[in-house]
Amino acid sequence: MGNIVAIVGRPNVGKSTFFNRLTETRQAIVDEISGVTRDRHYGNVFWNGRNFTVIDTGGYITNSEDIFEEEIRKQVHLAIDEADVIVFLVDVANGITDLDESIANMLRKIKKPVMLVANKVDNSARHLEVPQFYGLGLGEVYGISSINGSGTGDLLDDLVEHFTKEEEEEESELPRIAVVGRPNVGKSSLINSLIGEERNIVTEISGTTRDSINTRYSKYNHDFILVDTAGIRKKAKVKEDLEFYSVMRSIRAIEYSDVCMLLLDATLGIESQDVTIFHLIHRSKKGVVVLINKWDLVEKETGSVKEFEAKIREKLEPFTDVPIVFISALTKQRIHKALEEAIKVFENRNRKIPTSKLNEVMQEAIKANHPPAIKGKYIRIKYVTQLPSRTPAFAFYCNLPQYIKEPYKRYLENKIRQNFVFTGVPIQIYMRKK
Repeated sequence: MGNIVAIVGRPNVGKSTFFNRLTETRQAIVDEISGVTRDRHYGNVFWNGRNFTVIDTGGYITNSEDIFEEEIRKQVHLAIDEADVIVFLVDVANGITDLDESIANMLRKIKKPVMLVANKVDNSARHLEVPQFYGLGLGEVYGISSINGSGTGDLLDDLVEHFTKEEEEEESELPRIAVVGRPNVGKSSLINSLIGEERNIVTEISGTTRDSINTRYSKYNHDFILVDTAGIRKKAKVKEDLEFYSVMRSIRAIEYSDVCMLLLDATLGIESQDVTIFHLIHRSKKGVVVLINKWDLVEKETGSVKEFEAKIREKLEPFTDVPIVFISALTKQRIHKALEEAIKVFENRNRKIPTSKLNEVMQEAIKANHPPAIKGKYIRIKYVTQLPSRTPAFAFYCNLPQYIKEPYKRYLENKIRQNFVFTGVPIQIYMRKK
């Protein structure tokens, strides 16, 4: 299960630098998918065995020069609604400003953990400036430097301690399937068609952290948990932040699921926000099924399904081994096919390949296409094994792992996909020293 950490604070306190420090440091390793530009607003962090998503709320403001208090207040409210832990960044160089005071006033009233972090403690003289921030009344102050990284380790150690240890209680064997997608693609209609009743929109109780509705679905020989964040809140105040808000929502649903059904609107095709959500699913190592909704509204010609599908796969590269199902949430056309695919993907995600079989197949593939020699050195891959992780990951043991480049790793991944069924599931390939 993932947790969400939001960074809030006024402009120019170093939110982006801090965000980059968390998501791109060497210790907090981020799995970078080659060819995917990192979205500057959200990243995955892995620290002390815990995974979490960090969100830089500052990245959402368009004209950062003249930011009004109102904009920042909106950001803080969004963070309060959506995050599990809030990191409030202030800046030692400027001391406490009126804006810091007003943010602190909002944060003092909430029940969630707030960590007060004084940034730009770049030298020992600035350490002496840190205690002034105790005046904000938010407890402990962490002095850090985002530029050189000092203090961030201790901060992260304490930060992950705030996460609820819900792994234990939630380890039910049932697949968790989430419906995700941009606003207005038909998520609620799909869920209503599946569950077969109109759900009431849940009234918002301030401070409810877990606002995904989990419905156990057991009919037509299926048994799984439907993770739904679609029809939860219709808030008037989020009009302007609809895109940010829906992405926050998607992150929440993705983190809590095993497999995501990504809904696209057939009348619009695939848009950049769909691709962003798809990459978030991939980066979070979750299974995915792409559903093309409102297919009943599209003028059909012969071959239109194939053409449409080809266009979508092109946009999803390099991860194209994903099931695509054309549905209509309203007429219930093929929604059971969509569920069957999601269950298959769940099974693929848990697939374990015996080491002997894996080596037999992969040694052939390596023989057929050796990794290119570098600087006159030959790379020899001795054997491969599947790692005991929760999602498919393979370690190839070889003499010079550092010389194996992305294209060759992709070749190995494709060979695994050709020989074993991992449709809809991201695969991790690691090169290890033997």
